[in-house]
Amino acid sequence: MGRLSRRAFTLAALSTLATAPGAAAVPDHRHRASAEMRGVWIATVANRDWPSRPGLTAGEQRTELIAHLDKAVRARLNTVILQVRPTADALWPSPYEPWSEYLTGTQGEDPGWDPLGTAVQEAHARGLQLHAWFNPYRIANHTDPSRLADGHPARLHPDWAVPYGGKLYYNPGLPQVRAFVQRAMLDAVARYPVDAVHFDDYFYPYPVAGQTFDDDDAYDRYGGDFDSRAAWRRDNIDLLVREMAAGVRRIRPGTRFGISPFGVWRNAATDPLGSDTRAGVQTYDDLYADTRTWVREHWIDYIVPQVYWNIGFAAADYAALVPWWAEVARGTATRLYIGEALYKAGAAGQPSAWQDPVELSRHLTFAARYPQVRGHVFFAAKDVAADPIGAMARVIADHYGRSASPPR
Repeated sequence: MGRLSRRAFTLAALSTLATAPGAAAVPDHRHRASAEMRGVWIATVANRDWPSRPGLTAGEQRTELIAHLDKAVRARLNTVILQVRPTADALWPSPYEPWSEYLTGTQGEDPGWDPLGTAVQEAHARGLQLHAWFNPYRIANHTDPSRLADGHPARLHPDWAVPYGGKLYYNPGLPQVRAFVQRAMLDAVARYPVDAVHFDDYFYPYPVAGQTFDDDDAYDRYGGDFDSRAAWRRDNIDLLVREMAAGVRRIRPGTRFGISPFGVWRNAATDPLGSDTRAGVQTYDDLYADTRTWVREHWIDYIVPQVYWNIGFAAADYAALVPWWAEVARGTATRLYIGEALYKAGAAGQPSAWQDPVELSRHLTFAARYPQVRGHVFFAAKDVAADPIGAMARVIADHYGRSASPPR
């Protein structure tokens, strides 16, 4: 066997350190750009991160929001991704949809201030970018339209809604639905200088065993040109993505459009172009989201796959998925950031790897080997603030020793 080159030896050593149980993370800044994504999601659905509970006063809500922004600065992050349309509602005075119930406890009740407007202003004042995070099709975490606010679009157009898995969704197969949700979301883009529009991983809903998403009528009306319902559904989501991208460019040029999908496009056993994974969900087949095409065709400006598994996880190994996504992004104009499962660090019921405060830092060390990876986003703000086992503190110490400019 020939002697290893210095570079090969270094990479082999890094791989061993990244994967060995109990090994320390070794920061690798060789590919670190002068501008990199260091983001955090702030989830509002079900009051996950903010506000801490519904019904706080406007002043209390604002104080909590500012605390999250200040924590992001102290953690040397540079981007906050704020969920502003969690369930077909709004965290700004929208003419299309009601105020979110997660503010006051009552959907449609004015909270007495403008959360999104304030968030943009206060984030920019701190040197943070503010990405407005929208969920396109989820209406409610229940199936009872009578619980929606009076005048809610889903009450005015009951044929737009589909109950499934204990939740209520807009039907992505209806052109009028697609046009409406775009108008509702683009209203925020027109009103506020957000740095980006952000979608999460929910398109068609995640599969629920024994249940069927009832879009028969829409498929009968609009699916005639397609070989299968699955192809028609994927086209519906492709249209949403392409039309939304065009709308953002038209209304606020320079504002970016990014998506954070579930981390597995397809398993290699399903498609030779897929990743070396055995995931139970594949976005292409189950959520009808062709995320690989969106990147390769540059329909979106950035992608943040939720690679929410530890290094060495058998069904979906972080160390297998990051190289796969890097290869997908190679040669494209779509920027790749990796979504990180900070919420798993120290959490009960998680594998032993997640009980090690160094696991997350190892992720950044591993990803630094791939120049296509331009940064990371952490789920989520509550976990950045609490950091129960010091996993985020370790990331900061190992990788964020100095501030970095956000990508532009």
